[in-house]
Amino acid sequence: MTKRIPLAGVIGAPIGHSLSPRLHGHWLKSYGISGHYIPMEVAPEDLANILQALPRMGFVGVNVTIPHKEAALSLANLVTDRAALIGAANTLIFNEDGRIHADNTDGHGFLANLRQNAPGWNAQSGPAAVFGAGGASRAIVTALLDAGTPEIRLTNRTRGRAEALRSEFGPKISVHDWVHAGSMLAGAATVVNTTSLGMIGKPDFKVPLDAIEPEAVVNDLVYAPLRTPFLEDAAARGCRTVDGLGMLLHQAAPGFERWFGLRPEVNEDLRRAVLDR
Repeated sequence: MTKRIPLAGVIGAPIGHSLSPRLHGHWLKSYGISGHYIPMEVAPEDLANILQALPRMGFVGVNVTIPHKEAALSLANLVTDRAALIGAANTLIFNEDGRIHADNTDGHGFLANLRQNAPGWNAQSGPAAVFGAGGASRAIVTALLDAGTPEIRLTNRTRGRAEALRSEFGPKISVHDWVHAGSMLAGAATVVNTTSLGMIGKPDFKVPLDAIEPEAVVNDLVYAPLRTPFLEDAAARGCRTVDGLGMLLHQAAPGFERWFGLRPEVNEDLRRAVLDR
């Protein structure tokens, strides 16, 4: 009998746009690992049955993307504290007994991206200004608080969602109206766009950056385009800017390690492979 080849993949709807197969495929090839990573489009009504079947098919785990992150958390048998706090899972590990272990590595990816691409960045150096209050924002707020950010200024086009995060995460969060969002940039050491504004096919990011500090580190979670107008505007004002691709790369590493038994390296070769350059 030969050992079963480990399988992993990404589940979403739609899934054709995902860069994860290219990313994990590069690692599998680079490290000579006998395994496969497969994109799978799964309708919401089929998610529970699919997740039950995958371990029996040889899958050791999957990534989960829109629209399944919250549902996957509810279907898991074991949930990490950070996934529970964020309220969503992006990484599932299938135990040998078929139980599903849910984690969220977005916060890890966010912090690792800043530390790699903005050397010397320190979350404790001053307030953070965060645009957006959706699922990605929850992961970023959690990571910033864990890293010691003294204050998080939060804004969202629907103020109620930002208020909900403040009530959940506590007094270090202050909420600012979207129409006055530019004013919260004054004195902010870290600035993060967690919205889809500026993404290809989405509306532009139009908040004025006049009050932004030239010393600020500015990150956009959007990576299509890689250099968003938001980042270009911040760079023109003297800020250090970090694109969103690095977060995607770093958030993938913990899952790959759990599934295939090796901690992969996030480097320039990986970026080129994912961007197909």
